[in-house]
Amino acid sequence: MIIAIDGPAASGKGTLARRIADHFGLPCLDTGLLYRAVARDVLAGGFRLDDTWAVVAFARCLDPATLDDEGLRAPGVGEAASRVAGIPEVRSALLEYQRAFARRRPGAVLDGRDIGTVVCPDADAKIFVTATPEERARRRHLERQAQGEPVTYEQILDLIRNRDARDSGRDSAPMRRADDADLLDTTEMGIEAAFDAAVGLILRKTSQ
Repeated sequence: MIIAIDGPAASGKGTLARRIADHFGLPCLDTGLLYRAVARDVLAGGFRLDDTWAVVAFARCLDPATLDDEGLRAPGVGEAASRVAGIPEVRSALLEYQRAFARRRPGAVLDGRDIGTVVCPDADAKIFVTATPEERARRRHLERQAQGEPVTYEQILDLIRNRDARDSGRDSAPMRRADDADLLDTTEMGIEAAFDAAVGLILRKTSQ
């Protein structure tokens, strides 16, 4: 069983994907970590994120064993990842790894921006997780405050809106809801309610 979870930043899709994977006993891949790792390697190598040839080269030789690097979830890395993710050659270089992960038995849960539309268009269940930009900014602001980062809600909201525009407006595999994906708006939901709703959607889709 392949489950595709897509949606914008801070919508709760990552937390949901991990909970869903545990519930169904499936491995989980946060595909955003692939792009974060590429950005990390590019910067560590002393190159700029707009050095396309360097970014593509690092994407082609990415070591998946480094995806457990805690630094990949550091503030700012997501913005860098969004920039490299807009390069078509980077997406092509990482596509087969994602599809191979999904083909593992007994299946997998993948979360990202283009899982249901590009990576796994034939997934057994697809959910597009979303929330208003204001609610997503509130969640992310609370996370940053807990980490002791001096950032305002307004700054986070601006980053969220810019990230949405970049992810949905890129030419290569833009973020969008697949035609056959169920929509899950978590604006007014806690994680437990969102998890219960997601499992219900998956069970209804896979039992048809």
